[in-house]
Amino acid sequence: MSLTTPVSTTLQAAAVPLVPAAAAPALDLSIEAVGKQYRRGAWALRDLSLRLGPGVLGLLGPNGAGKSTLMRILATITQPTTGKVTWNGADLARAPDAARRVLGYLPQDFGVYPNLNAVEFLEYLAAVKGLDGRAARRRIDDLLQLVNLAEASRRPLGGYSGGMKQRVGIAQALLNDPQLLIVDEPTVGLDPEERVRFRNLLSDLSGQRIVILSTHIVSDVEAAASDIAVINQGQLLAHGSPEALLQAAAGQVWEWVIPSAELPAARQRYLISSTVRTGDGVRLRAVAEAPPAPDAQPAAPALEDAYLRLLARHRNRGAA
Repeated sequence: MSLTTPVSTTLQAAAVPLVPAAAAPALDLSIEAVGKQYRRGAWALRDLSLRLGPGVLGLLGPNGAGKSTLMRILATITQPTTGKVTWNGADLARAPDAARRVLGYLPQDFGVYPNLNAVEFLEYLAAVKGLDGRAARRRIDDLLQLVNLAEASRRPLGGYSGGMKQRVGIAQALLNDPQLLIVDEPTVGLDPEERVRFRNLLSDLSGQRIVILSTHIVSDVEAAASDIAVINQGQLLAHGSPEALLQAAAGQVWEWVIPSAELPAARQRYLISSTVRTGDGVRLRAVAEAPPAPDAQPAAPALEDAYLRLLARHRNRGAA
């Protein structure tokens, strides 16, 4: 199957269909004032609250923001120091199996058994998840087609590239057709075509399940998420639709042209989201509350502009 095969067509052809809309239960994931403290008093999360229903949440933040810590809490691998997480009303600290039965999880550091091939590895994980053997074999065949690994399915995983191993990780997260799908930095190691394919896959999967996409790559969130939460230094900075985040940045994005020689100084002075070389010099795009230069013209904000604005405001508050 080509990487350009439409994902929706592949899913419709799967022998093990996704849960139909009429049969899907109501889903509710509630994160209530969650904090996580590690040794020596360091807090990875502080008083973070979110409530999620079906759809794709893009959890966006720089490296070290606390995203992976939150993902491990939601996947019941670790428990919060303060606050609680509930799945359809069940406290995951007291009843973790309530979520584990319906959970698909792709961690940031996904490991494989190098001597097993993809089919053997997925059959092993299907058994661990308690899936019926015959149904699991059909599901594995469908998933290997879905992630474009059918032709390499009998090769030992130790010979796979990083992107291929990541696709095996995506397949294992979908083995039990989860109602709660958590993927942490899932496009690391994927080439541009595979990134697009995976983002389309997440969008197709989101109808009757909660999908949480944790990443520091704005374009991944922009393409797949219907809801966005931005965190930094363990704190929630914003939560809303992409349109709401863009509206908050309206009137604070500017473009103007400077000579190429002035670019290093401009990087020190302005919050620049992009640069484009032109015949007249360098066209800057920057985020600022007021025009940063006499000839700066207002521009429509993009999601990356809104994201940089939130991080800058948070840093400025911390400095103050």
